Amino acid sequence: MSDPREPEFHPVENDDPQDVVKPFVEHLEDLRWMLIKMLAALSVTVVLCFFCAKPLLAVVKWPLKRIGEDPERFLRTLQVAGGFNLAMELAMYAGIVLACPLLLYFLAQFILPGLTAREKKLLAPAFLTGVGLFLTGASLAFFVVIPAGLRFFIEYNKYLGIRSEWTIENYVSFVSHMTLAFGLCFELPLVVLVLAKLGIVSHKFLRDKRPYVIILIFIVAAVITPTTDMFNQTLLALPMCLLYEACIWIAWWMERKKRRESEASSQ
Repeated sequence: MSDPREPEFHPVENDDPQDVVKPFVEHLEDLRWMLIKMLAALSVTVVLCFFCAKPLLAVVKWPLKRIGEDPERFLRTLQVAGGFNLAMELAMYAGIVLACPLLLYFLAQFILPGLTAREKKLLAPAFLTGVGLFLTGASLAFFVVIPAGLRFFIEYNKYLGIRSEWTIENYVSFVSHMTLAFGLCFELPLVVLVLAKLGIVSHKFLRDKRPYVIILIFIVAAVITPTTDMFNQTLLALPMCLLYEACIWIAWWMERKKRRESEASSQ
């Protein structure tokens, strides 16, 4: 017989489905559906871009026209199925970029239940900032860096007495890789600032690690650039170094603002 003085225990029902701890098997099921939705979205965008291969190729040829050169004189293919393979490659690159917002949305759906309230508040600003940084890096590469690189290689070939004649596959790979590399590398400030906002790194930590990060940046630039020359590697590494320096100052400003807010609240 229960003691009447002992308080009764009533289990509290949780009305928020996001706060319910899911079994491991259900997490695997969520992961499976996330991957299926990502694959479906990517397949649709790649197919759509395949039928737009001609206008996409016209866009890729723009940097060569920008420096006053005729793409018809420079670009050729040495393969029987070169045009078809090129269309597939263009569709893949463009499809990934086009599907990127959907891919990030599906990823956010998967990880959102596991985030804290503080981390959830950072998700939307981080997403918008990431898109802006990617577009900034890709635009810098497409409108400034790639035309400058093409002009440099053409003029240097002329200096050596070599006629520039490239395969269309090599040219498209160069332009696509450089554009994507700049876009992805410009996400560096976002990663650093999110870590600083969460208190994982400080501006002192970033400042002390600056020499090692600069070396790492040049190594990464050497790996992801489509050519082995120092010219393009430096064109990618220098903006990344400047962005890292900006992250140090922004982290310092964030820490200073947080310190002032805590001092004002304690008074």
